[in-house]
Amino acid sequence: MDDEYNTFRNERGYLNEDFLLFYLKDCKGEQYEYHYHDFYKIIIFISGKVTYLVEGKVYNLKPWDILLITNRDIHKAIIASSEPYERIVIWFNPRFLMKNSNSDSNLLTCFDISSKEKQSLLRLNPEELMLIKNNLAELENTFRSKLFGADIAKGSLFLLFAVYLNRIFLQTDFTSRLNKFQYDKTINKIIYYINENIGSNLTIESLSERFYLSKYTLMHKFKKQTGFTVHSFILQKRLLTAGIRIRNGFQFTEVSYECGFADYSSFVRAFKKFYGVSPRQYAKTEEIT
Repeated sequence: MDDEYNTFRNERGYLNEDFLLFYLKDCKGEQYEYHYHDFYKIIIFISGKVTYLVEGKVYNLKPWDILLITNRDIHKAIIASSEPYERIVIWFNPRFLMKNSNSDSNLLTCFDISSKEKQSLLRLNPEELMLIKNNLAELENTFRSKLFGADIAKGSLFLLFAVYLNRIFLQTDFTSRLNKFQYDKTINKIIYYINENIGSNLTIESLSERFYLSKYTLMHKFKKQTGFTVHSFILQKRLLTAGIRIRNGFQFTEVSYECGFADYSSFVRAFKKFYGVSPRQYAKTEEIT
């Protein structure tokens, strides 16, 4: 049973600001486990030989590809040891973009589109690439700058970066790009169904019946495509959703029910095993941070 809680890790506790930017270059070919974050993440791939897995989809990255990762997305990088893995990574609190959005311009639209279209990757054309490169160069410089107003400039440039990403996403034809990525269409539909119905009675039996697969075929294909079992995926998705709802101020008993747990005591045990603290302690921690 413990393996169900250790299939992937939570990289939480690192982000105490609105956003952070890192330039990273790994030369060791380090391998990562499946994991998730409490924050949103943008990866700008620069060089290397890297395959990225996000929610069951496989992306073979090309230079200056951009990946959008939400706090619900389970993901990992598979890195070839033959070449250094170079990228820019931005961590940010989605509330920062929401706070700076308005009724006409929701700066999280690109993430909403990415989730709806089930496409985490954005591949830029030359004009878009030049625009993004120039913006990122300025943004990187402000992180190193000690000049007057550097913090204000940093925030403004990140918001401008978000504006550019949204404009590009709104103009992208995702239908024409579907054949560029590796994924099993049936498993992709199952993952989407699980995410959209996390509070329902999700079992191998009900899923195999709904998607016209034998239980063996479902378990085999799901494990091959995603790297973990159907039961483990459902359990941890429920707990991820529970954590998000608790952070948003929902009552614990309500969260337990809406995330598909049979009873509150089972929810508390599972939550504590997954997060290391009880739902009440978790909520207090989030209030502090």
